[in-house]
Amino acid sequence: MKPTHHRLALAALALLSTAAAQAQIQLERVEVVGVSPVAGADVARDRIAAPVQTARAADIDRSQAPDLSNFLNRRLGSVSLNEMQGNPLQPDVNFRGFTASPLLGSQQGLSLYLDGMRLNQPFGDVVSWDLVPKAAIASIALIPGSNPLFGLNTLGGALHVQTKSGLTHAGTSLQLQAGSWGRRTTDFEHGGHAADGTHWYVTGQKFKERGWRDDSPSDAAQLFAKLGRRSGETDLSLTAALADTDLNGNGLQDARFLARDRASVYTKPDNTKNRAGLLNLALSQHLSEQWKLTGNAYARSIRTRTYNGDLNDDSLDQSLYQPNATERAALTAAGYSGFPTAGESAANTPFPKWRCIAQALLNDEPAEKCNGVINQTRTTQHNAGFNVQASYEGLLFGLPSQSLVGAALDLSRSHFTQSSELGYLNADRSITGVGAFGDGVTGGNIDGEPYDTRVDLAGRTRTLSAFASSVLTLSTGTHLTVAGRYNHTRVRNRDAITPGGGAGSLDGDHSFRRLNPALGLTFTPVAGVNAWLGVNQGSRTPSSIELGCADPANPCKLPNAMAGDPPLKQVVTTTVEAGLRSAAGSALAWNMGLFRADNRDDLLFVADDAAGFGYFKNFGTTRRQGVELGLSGQPTKGFTAGANLTLLDATYRSAEVVNGAANSSNDAAQTGLPGVAGTLAITPGDRIPLVPRRMLKLYVDLDLGDAWSLGADAVAMGGALARGNENGLHRPDGVYYLGAGRSAGYAVLNVNAAWTPSQGLKLFAHVNNLFDRAYATAAQLGPTGFTDAGNFQSRPFPLNSQGQRPLRHGTFFAPGAPRSVNVGVKYSF
Repeated sequence: MKPTHHRLALAALALLSTAAAQAQIQLERVEVVGVSPVAGADVARDRIAAPVQTARAADIDRSQAPDLSNFLNRRLGSVSLNEMQGNPLQPDVNFRGFTASPLLGSQQGLSLYLDGMRLNQPFGDVVSWDLVPKAAIASIALIPGSNPLFGLNTLGGALHVQTKSGLTHAGTSLQLQAGSWGRRTTDFEHGGHAADGTHWYVTGQKFKERGWRDDSPSDAAQLFAKLGRRSGETDLSLTAALADTDLNGNGLQDARFLARDRASVYTKPDNTKNRAGLLNLALSQHLSEQWKLTGNAYARSIRTRTYNGDLNDDSLDQSLYQPNATERAALTAAGYSGFPTAGESAANTPFPKWRCIAQALLNDEPAEKCNGVINQTRTTQHNAGFNVQASYEGLLFGLPSQSLVGAALDLSRSHFTQSSELGYLNADRSITGVGAFGDGVTGGNIDGEPYDTRVDLAGRTRTLSAFASSVLTLSTGTHLTVAGRYNHTRVRNRDAITPGGGAGSLDGDHSFRRLNPALGLTFTPVAGVNAWLGVNQGSRTPSSIELGCADPANPCKLPNAMAGDPPLKQVVTTTVEAGLRSAAGSALAWNMGLFRADNRDDLLFVADDAAGFGYFKNFGTTRRQGVELGLSGQPTKGFTAGANLTLLDATYRSAEVVNGAANSSNDAAQTGLPGVAGTLAITPGDRIPLVPRRMLKLYVDLDLGDAWSLGADAVAMGGALARGNENGLHRPDGVYYLGAGRSAGYAVLNVNAAWTPSQGLKLFAHVNNLFDRAYATAAQLGPTGFTDAGNFQSRPFPLNSQGQRPLRHGTFFAPGAPRSVNVGVKYSF
């Protein structure tokens, strides 16, 4: 981190150290934590062999974070965001170097649950953070490690979200916000209960803004409702939720153009539309003083459409087009006019448009003539299932215990289609498609041409699970946890374009089985101190998209196309951790711990050329390990402060060869051929890109009597390698290779204030990035199709000795948002 970042951190830590004598940790006020996705099996925090972090609705509201992912980044330890998509509602959320991302093809490693329902989507295990109803959140628990009770994809951790009900959140409120970039947010909620035990809760939100980057508006609407009845020992509730989002995230930008205008974009549009609905029926029934039965049955549907305008990487091979006689004749015969006939130059000839159309009409290599491409995808997903769990509190093997046993079934089906339309680049960086290309053309692709990126894939997945856990009290203050989960998953892919198997077909039937165990011990080495030691395993089965893109002989370009499905293995993660923390009820709340998570058969997307084509393969082993420190306190009434520090080391532990066309250290550049395709050799110990080595979170909340409250939080992140710089050896030469190949460390300060002039009325304001820092949350190496002046240019260099025309490559960044100001009013009655 920069020196200013160190000063900020040291000053805040000094303040916290002074205040910590009477501490009570903010994020761990909830003393019991659910140990499985199904409600009803809560265990005291000091009996869990992991540093669980929790927060309540009041904590989220107090921070004034605009959404759940933003709150996680501000307040919880070991969490970071990569804003690869360039939209505030579409971040990659990382915890301990594991990711929950909305982007297909990302290495997913975190599971997300809402009231026992898994929100990782069937097709790709992605997480759409824009579909999580923030206003309905009652509490969250971030459970670290490879806890098998939380099912598939729990490699680095699980986030469990519990929603509000009329029993816990009675009343009515309306909230309005407005702020920078035309942001407007409206929230309402109402909850209540009757004497007969009937309870109800409903909330809705409308979010709209034009965005701070060029052409990056967002429009999101959510509605959440819960109706239930509690009678004696029975509690039954039905939850329904709807979401409709229209998001533009214009992604990474070349460092040269960010330096001139941080709001600029590389190409546009990049639009994602999500429509989702869910139903969740939950039951809790006490069978006796010792036994309790809980469960839920759910159904969910998601429809996603993407429309992305990109540079056609293949067009970078081309120079200025001048129509030949045959092409002129084809254009004229088709009724086109206005195409260049003489005196063509780079200034007056929109060569991509006319070349696209002419070559399409002639059915002759369109992919090599157009500098733009529009990629469209449609994904429909449906999943349904149930969880059932019996919990028991009593003697087991003669020892006091808290135990559970359960089973789960999840059924899903998905349908993914993709097509590409060739187009041309406009002066404002938008892409205009040229439409259908005549007879025999489907979705902008010409039959028999290599650019055909159409995909029509249907997938079905069935997962059966059985799980059990027991927390045994060995002696006063000493508890042993034994747990395990067995998963059996079947994945069935069917290709509508190339059915029946064989070369290029996505057809396949796959089966995966695994029993994942967990063992934990907590004890009291000295009075007031709680220690933990745990080891657990989690696994992730390859999803339809990974199984559909796993053939080296038929590489794909995600999310544009998939081909082939040789068998892939499950990813298996083993996590070992140990630490110390303050005992429950201690005046000082703190924690310090060590962890190591080893992935075996990690799934890696291996690119095989400069255009980004590649395939998924199992990659030996990777490792994430680190140190976590947490401290929080409330030295006086109304004053709360906290800090979380993480030192994280994420590395490859196996050798591998990957594409390195944009890296100055690739094998071609080292043999005297810079700017052309080459490979990189990953060696054990090389760092995994996009993972910061240092993370520091600081926050302070201050109540000034009954009317005023102030708050501030600071997020400081160390630098990270860019994707494409897996060996860490990229060195820009200013000619063929531009940019540092890494993102720099940064620190961002956010402040908020609230005033309650009368009962029920609250006025509030918050400023994000108070000092207007220019920073980036992620970086990637890649070929650039523009000159320093911002004009499109094909390969700028002459032929080399091997007859190849080199490209220029740059470092692309995900820029963080500049300073923003938001004000709002909330009325509760």
